[in-house]
Amino acid sequence: MLPYKLKKGDTIGVVSSSEPITEDRIIDIESSTKFFEELGFKVKLGKYLKNNELGYGTTAKNKAEDFNDMFKDKEVKAIFCACGGYNVNAVFDYLDYNEIKKNPKIVCGYSDPTSIINAIYSQTGLITFHGPNFGSLSYTEEGIEQYSRQEVIKRFIKGDLQLGNNEDEYKTIKEGQAEGVLVGGNLSLITHLVAGKYKLDFKDKILFIEELAYESPAGMASNYLYYMKQNGVFDKIKGLWIGSYESEIPLEKIVLDTLGNEYDFPIIKSNNFGHIDRKTVIPIGVKANIDTNKKEKIKLLEKCVIM
Repeated sequence: MLPYKLKKGDTIGVVSSSEPITEDRIIDIESSTKFFEELGFKVKLGKYLKNNELGYGTTAKNKAEDFNDMFKDKEVKAIFCACGGYNVNAVFDYLDYNEIKKNPKIVCGYSDPTSIINAIYSQTGLITFHGPNFGSLSYTEEGIEQYSRQEVIKRFIKGDLQLGNNEDEYKTIKEGQAEGVLVGGNLSLITHLVAGKYKLDFKDKILFIEELAYESPAGMASNYLYYMKQNGVFDKIKGLWIGSYESEIPLEKIVLDTLGNEYDFPIIKSNNFGHIDRKTVIPIGVKANIDTNKKEKIKLLEKCVIM
């Protein structure tokens, strides 16, 4: 199920799916709002965006209400998660999945929102997007580049299918070719979706992973990967795409330690998605191809928005 691409005059909805937008983060929201308004869009903030009655955000029902209201609002054509955090999975039971199916629209986020973009895809079939949170599109940080902003324009407004840009470098970790449906995001959050009520189906998927090293050091990343291995994830996937992990011990090294020589699927590495400024907008639920013999080692095979 595809969402529609954005056109001038559309409204962008912003929800706090994880942590609240505190006073020190308002400047990021204002900067990102200006970015979209200059492109000809309107921005609508969720009712509970700033609420923090729990001390770590608003209630799960309030977060879900903001999501559900944005899906019901006919003027809203895209929903961005405002920022990351730690407990977006709390909203799963309160989302109106039937309403989401009736009103397909762009949903985008990364880090903690990894959970919700994958859960919405798995529960409804709606193509969602691993890309910048709304606050990540701010120009308030010194030296931040336009990469992520251009990715949003390319994917959601132009409907372009290129993953990243021509300057991105890809490294082959294990040679091969594969075709599969993209799922993934933050490693720790994907691990939480291996089992349980909202588990992902990893069969015939190309899994992409990234991680924030200071929150998940090498030993913890190894723990997550071994948990996946022990629960059969790597028996099911067709390929693996590794993103950012800013640590002295590379994530690809931890991956290879976990996998050994037991699997045949190709593995590639790039630094164009994750907890870095360069955030490629990656569609979840769309077929892609990995070919390690090519410079552009991963390509989308299907459109991800309705033109």
